[in-house]
Amino acid sequence: MPIYEYQALSPDDACESCRPGFEILQQINEKPLSKCPYCGQPVKKNISWCRSAVMETSAEHVSVENKIKDYERLGMWSHAAELADKHSEKVKDKKLKIRALENYKKAGYNADSLSKHAKLDDE
Repeated sequence: MPIYEYQALSPDDACESCRPGFEILQQINEKPLSKCPYCGQPVKKNISWCRSAVMETSAEHVSVENKIKDYERLGMWSHAAELADKHSEKVKDKKLKIRALENYKKAGYNADSLSKHAKLDDE
């Protein structure tokens, strides 16, 4: 069921619920409210801003993530690191960069040279 927002037409005569506005669950086919259910004062239906947090992931990113996971599962740390490193540069993903550095360490690369590499990218 959708949530609809209402607000008093005359804030001076309104109650504490409808003066600032209130939300109510209603069926789509129900008529809009004309009066506040709390005090009976006239109300109007507000048009709400729809807010959503939809994050789309590209097919390429999903493919690269899956390939990195496959390399990690097989213990191919240098392959996983190189792919994660290149892709992190392309998509500007710091978490993926850290994952690449961890995989480089697992592959036996020198931790000091890796930390210098990471610092250069932050500057």
